[in-house]
Amino acid sequence: MTERRVAIFTDETGWHTRRLRQALVRRGFEGRCVDLAACRFDTAASPHGVLIPGFGKALPCAAIVRGIAGGSLEQITKRLGILHALRELGVPVYNEARAIERSVDKAMTSFLLHRAGVATPQAWAVEDEAQARRILVREAAAGHGLVVKPMFGSQGKGVLRVGAVDGGFVALPPLGELAGLAYLQRFVPQAESPQAPGFDWRVLVIGGQARAAMKRVSAHWVRNVARGARCQACALEPGLAALAEAAAAALGMDYAGVDLVPDAAAASGAQVIEVNGVAAWRGLQRVTAFDIAQALVDDLLARRLGVGLDQGVAQVCHF
Repeated sequence: MTERRVAIFTDETGWHTRRLRQALVRRGFEGRCVDLAACRFDTAASPHGVLIPGFGKALPCAAIVRGIAGGSLEQITKRLGILHALRELGVPVYNEARAIERSVDKAMTSFLLHRAGVATPQAWAVEDEAQARRILVREAAAGHGLVVKPMFGSQGKGVLRVGAVDGGFVALPPLGELAGLAYLQRFVPQAESPQAPGFDWRVLVIGGQARAAMKRVSAHWVRNVARGARCQACALEPGLAALAEAAAAALGMDYAGVDLVPDAAAASGAQVIEVNGVAAWRGLQRVTAFDIAQALVDDLLARRLGVGLDQGVAQVCHF
């Protein structure tokens, strides 16, 4: 292995990768950005069968997964296969392929959260259109709306509300428009007005510990920063932290961006709606006092590589 070189797997370079590379340099390591699409299996060209551009026939001492480009099923399988292979070769991967696979599959996320007893909205994933419509009608009759989400999606793209919506009924689109699968999650309403728009929370969990939180405030019910939500600093309350930590643990994450919605009926006052295994943190960094990239790098080096650090790992940020 290349003792002090860390692979940063990403399909695009920019603010996040720059921050990670700077954090690595401060600890005496070098970060090299690599697109997983450019990596390959080659059992003839290297002793271990994997070639990572920029590393020759050697392997990185560790890898940070910052982004995986979209592609065909075959392409994605191979890219995740590279991450699986590195783990088999003893290279710490942060987050590992299995954790990423769990988090990008929303149905599996719902299953794992439910199995672990983490508060999360009821969810269904079905391929039978008649069955999906029966679920929708039953939920609407009980006064519930549902959120339809792409099984593999991010940044709030392609989500829509169906069932009981604003006093009316919204039908489910044909499953042919949903890639043949309906992933349905019960909508959690909240009191809101033009003077007090709704919000959700993003909690960052690193190495099993919730480190920082923010509110994402928006008049629109899809409250992703990429969709225009406003980031607002907030206290990392113990109940919120515990719920986010339990969610990250349920999916086996090194680090995670956990999205939660307020719910007065839930024991902890919130429910987990998503767990992001390749989470962006630029919005959170704007309202957070410590260097998130440094906290991620320090956790990787200390916990996964056993590197002793001269300076302590970044502390929890309380506002």
